[in-house]
Amino acid sequence: MNMANITKKVSWSSRGDDSARGEATPLLNGTEEVRYTRQPSGGLFHISRLSTVDLEEEITSEEDSVRTRPNMIPHNEKLLSLKYESLDYDNIENQLFLEEERRMSHMGFRCLEISRWVICGLIGFLTGLIACFIDIVVEKLAGIKYIVVKQNIEKFTEVGGLSISLILWAVLNSSLVMVGAIIVAFFEPIAAGSGIPQIKCYLNGVKIPRVVRLKTLMVKVFGVICSVAGGLAVGKEGPMIHSGAVVAAGVSQGRSTSLKKDFKIFEYFRRDTEKRDFVSAGAAAGVSAAFGAPVGGVLFSLEEGASFWNQMLTWRIFFASMISTFTLNFFLSIYNNKTGDLSNPGLINFGRFDSDSVAYNLYEIPLFIIMGAIGGLLGALFNFLNYWLTIFRIRYVHRPCLQVIEAMLVAAVTATVSFTMIYFSNDCQPLGQDQTKDDYPLQLFCADGEYNSMATAFFNTPERSVRSLFHNPPGSYNPLTLGLFTLTYFFLACWTYGLTVSAGVFIPSLLIGAAWGRLFGILLSYFTSGSSIWADPGKYALIGAAAQLGGIVRMTLSLTVIMVEATGNVTFGLPIMLVLMTAKIVGDYFAEGLYDIHIKLQSVPFLHYEAPATSHWLTAREVMSSPVTCFNKVEKVGTIVNTLSNTSTNHNGFPVVIQIPDSDEPGMVCGLILRSQLIVLLKHKVFVERARTRLSQRKLQLKDFRDAYPRFPPIQSIHVSQDERECMMDLSEFMNPTPYTVPQETSLPRVFKLFRALGLRHLLVVDSENRVVGLVTRKDLARYHMGKHGLEELQLAQT
Repeated sequence: MNMANITKKVSWSSRGDDSARGEATPLLNGTEEVRYTRQPSGGLFHISRLSTVDLEEEITSEEDSVRTRPNMIPHNEKLLSLKYESLDYDNIENQLFLEEERRMSHMGFRCLEISRWVICGLIGFLTGLIACFIDIVVEKLAGIKYIVVKQNIEKFTEVGGLSISLILWAVLNSSLVMVGAIIVAFFEPIAAGSGIPQIKCYLNGVKIPRVVRLKTLMVKVFGVICSVAGGLAVGKEGPMIHSGAVVAAGVSQGRSTSLKKDFKIFEYFRRDTEKRDFVSAGAAAGVSAAFGAPVGGVLFSLEEGASFWNQMLTWRIFFASMISTFTLNFFLSIYNNKTGDLSNPGLINFGRFDSDSVAYNLYEIPLFIIMGAIGGLLGALFNFLNYWLTIFRIRYVHRPCLQVIEAMLVAAVTATVSFTMIYFSNDCQPLGQDQTKDDYPLQLFCADGEYNSMATAFFNTPERSVRSLFHNPPGSYNPLTLGLFTLTYFFLACWTYGLTVSAGVFIPSLLIGAAWGRLFGILLSYFTSGSSIWADPGKYALIGAAAQLGGIVRMTLSLTVIMVEATGNVTFGLPIMLVLMTAKIVGDYFAEGLYDIHIKLQSVPFLHYEAPATSHWLTAREVMSSPVTCFNKVEKVGTIVNTLSNTSTNHNGFPVVIQIPDSDEPGMVCGLILRSQLIVLLKHKVFVERARTRLSQRKLQLKDFRDAYPRFPPIQSIHVSQDERECMMDLSEFMNPTPYTVPQETSLPRVFKLFRALGLRHLLVVDSENRVVGLVTRKDLARYHMGKHGLEELQLAQT
């Protein structure tokens, strides 16, 4: 096989067997090694193969710095991180599992199905409550801040000294952002950003450490409150998706490992497969609470989030989304003293477009498509700039103190730019009655009864600004105001996304698009001499908002339904869909979507739906990991302990073989056992000798494995005496006796399809005599991708 067609090559033997150390399997000395060693002992077999380029040469120069900064991700997107483990989405059908399934009656299975619906209802209810809490607190904090600044500005407008107002505004913003950045940078860095890329990776099968912890949820909620109230160009809708996923992961397990509280319920669902489905429901409930779009939430989870789906999951997720929206609207209506009024469509109130007054004609469709192309271009530019900014942050702003300082700097600059543009703007508009109640208009140097139009865009929460751009009557903004606002807010939002704060990109994208979309509509009316068909620029603000968001995140069907549900106008379904498709096609030509870029920059082994094109000539023999550490069906305890403790063989899956007498070759495959299972067996001293002497009090059950899930203890926490090391352990009852295998001549696309569709963590490669010759893991497949020069192979490194 000619391997020269692959651009970059690394050593086959320098890759871990899904062996990156995660939170569940810390090593004895706290360090990690890449290279395997061949140290046959007892029943261990190591199958080796030739190596081409030693990866250790690539990472030795950075090894010390990586170990001192374990949370730093590589700044080279051509790397694939070995620190990420996979989730066990494939059920282990061992004897314990089969016995439990046989004992369960038909009514038992019905009760489990009812429990799934109950859990989804709880997920929706709690997600709605969290969204309600965020919305109320943000509005209160932002309202207090805006009133204080507004009164200060009005005080100094006539007498001079507006610089004091600027300092006050910048200090208030920086103080709030500082609190949000500190709790993220120092207490839970995984809570930074919207969390959508992390949840997308989790649903793909990648174990992102601490991504669904209770602590992460707390930091996320309070962090996004500080970020939005602090005036950053961010939104609170994106983090709701992460929050809903964390709620789902906790509720579905019936306990909190962080609080060490077990409610003894939902124990059957304590495995990765079940938790994955509930996390999908939590992400959809978050979208539904954010936009008041239950159907859009389901489609978002299907299109953008989940990698695995089934029909029954659709209805359960829709139920969770409905409960989430109802809960949020119900409690918000009570809070606003409007009991019984459930018309508030989620966290962001787009407002209802009247189909009679705001409609479109067929000859406007080409104009909408042009707007979609503009959105795709601007989205690609946004992603390109944010990509290089993220590279800069990874290289130079990786310390928590620097991250906090950068966040405060962005908050101060945002306040300064906003104040400056409001101060120099002379766009005065008549003051409406509704604005005295809901908004915070600034008069500045305008006449009595008028307000500064630029303040409507800058001196409000982003949600209020979007609503004003959608619904304010024609003439509320002049073109210069919209042009300057679009330009400045575009760069502010690009700079802000990626800060070490909890924040989303949905609302800033909608605000940028609504601004240039409204400008587009105004210019149309100018060029057509004020024709009545272009009378309302609000519809162009809606189309521009969809185009800009679609150009950045590359969502199509789900975003169409979200926009339709949030505006209450089905009429715009067709143009929005055409706009989003155009934005995606144009944007994809220049750059990837924002979430995909950040997944790649974090070097996550993410598996897409299809194997790379032109990869059929690669076979399982070329992509597999080797050597492979194997166990006999009855293995010596000391051998197992040594293997689990050995930093050079930090595997998470071990083929179980039948040894061939008087042969150095490995035996035939008869099963597969996981590191987590062996940890539980060692913890409970499940030894053959103890069973024979009746030292075991009871037979081990699946409950013992579920109780240890998901934080299996490290091997160094388990004490095994010298006498116990001489005992034997029978693995036949606990191993998966029917692991998936492929012949070594299987093509890469077939291996990829099997691995990806079934959600596997380990795929055994066997020869013609069913002897294990290698093991395919997620990283073996993820390292191949299509680059500028054809099929490329990513380098693997500890990061």
